[in-house]
Amino acid sequence: MTYPFAFLDQIWLTLLVLVPIVLVARLVVVGSRYSPILIVVVFGLGLGALMVASGAGTPGLADHDLLGMLGRATIIALAAAFFTGGQQLRRLFGQVEAPGTAPAAAQVTADATEVIPGTDRSQLFAILRAFFVLMGVEAAVRALMGTGGEKAAVLPLIAYLGLILAAITLDAGTRVADKRRFLGRGVLELAVLIAVLLAAALLARELRALAAFPPIFFAMLIAVGLGWVWHDWQHGPALRALLFGGIPVVLAANFLIGGSLLLQALALEGMAPILVYGFFGQMLWMFGGISALMLFGRTAAVRNLAPGMAGALSHAGLTGACTAGDMGEIAQRRAPILIAVPFLGHVVLFTILAFSLEAGRMLLWPVALAGLAGVVISGFAFRDLRRSAGDDRREVRGLMLFAFGWQLVALFGGLMLLSGLPLDHAAMASSAALSHFGLFAALQGGLFGPEAASLIAVVFAMPFLVHPFVFVMFGRGMERGGEMPRAPAYVLAAIGAAGVAAGLLGLG
Repeated sequence: MTYPFAFLDQIWLTLLVLVPIVLVARLVVVGSRYSPILIVVVFGLGLGALMVASGAGTPGLADHDLLGMLGRATIIALAAAFFTGGQQLRRLFGQVEAPGTAPAAAQVTADATEVIPGTDRSQLFAILRAFFVLMGVEAAVRALMGTGGEKAAVLPLIAYLGLILAAITLDAGTRVADKRRFLGRGVLELAVLIAVLLAAALLARELRALAAFPPIFFAMLIAVGLGWVWHDWQHGPALRALLFGGIPVVLAANFLIGGSLLLQALALEGMAPILVYGFFGQMLWMFGGISALMLFGRTAAVRNLAPGMAGALSHAGLTGACTAGDMGEIAQRRAPILIAVPFLGHVVLFTILAFSLEAGRMLLWPVALAGLAGVVISGFAFRDLRRSAGDDRREVRGLMLFAFGWQLVALFGGLMLLSGLPLDHAAMASSAALSHFGLFAALQGGLFGPEAASLIAVVFAMPFLVHPFVFVMFGRGMERGGEMPRAPAYVLAAIGAAGVAAGLLGLG
């Protein structure tokens, strides 16, 4: 069998591996208030390790090219969230009201017939469409950029199949007032996604001599800007699919790869302390932020904690849970704003990292000043939250300040703690300790070289084992009428601080 047709076989294999992970995760948590992302973590890591142990794959699953390609499609799922965040920012700051009645092309009535426990027909088709969108857009961008390597010959075919299937996939039971126009909106969204990612990649390449900004930095700015301009755009099928199923599919692919590298990575010299820091850093920065909101912001409401911490850490798992609606309707509505706002802090992050790379060492004074600025901004956020009295607009503004401030505290405070490490190791440990999607995507894209790009999947995946604590706590909060229990959060923050201290001793 010639290679292009062998690659086509991988489409079905990858589809039959990734989509069931997401569906099983939704099935396991059906009837509870817990997020399926928790199960995606455990199932993905376990299946990846099993594939290597059984001989079905090699560490890193390099023989499963399409799986690796989808794992590196993080930027596509984030671009959709950034666009939506730009829309919400315009509505908030520009005093623009959200569109009332959707135009005919956007009037959709989902098919709520349950086909698998926890997943109705429209949700199933959204997950399938997200798979095809990720595959088609990623292949198209690689083909147009000429970065396909030895796989370049087959990329146009993969792009064609992915984009066509993404454009036409629509559940027959979903009622749409004007299907032709609705599907046309999806085609336009696919074209804009490709254009945004191409522009981001070209800007990153052309400006590399000036500063080593990764493509996600430019994709963020462009997508947020487009959302600000087209604030009244009603989402078509492509954006809907990415917001619902894009992050779970990308995470499933990454956890499969991370699980396959697990034993190999643990055997590497100096890797264990980085993983320890990443694991306990999850507890410190997540539950430390939650504890700070409870103590100083005087709020334990999941509607505040979930989107606030998703934005404050650019946290992959919590971002996916919020945008999918697992944390309630209010958290789902607020999440795009709070994801986009701290990403503007990436102007600071990637600027410092870019110049640190050029200097060959961490630039400590800029890192320290950025962390101190985060402490001050967080202080103003707590004041605003205390005074919000439950008002939606005032709560969102306070959470925006918190998300921006705590992002600076966690990122640059962590980099200060890790300043004795080589830059690539410090970046990997920081990304893992926050489950930080932006830094993860930058590492994936080669900002810190090929070794860090190859290892980041497992370094990023391992601390996700702490997510049972994260999602159990948020699940308990949802079951308690939307109020998270306080004492366990304080205890977990203290455990995280002690673990980070132990990890730093190991790094030393």
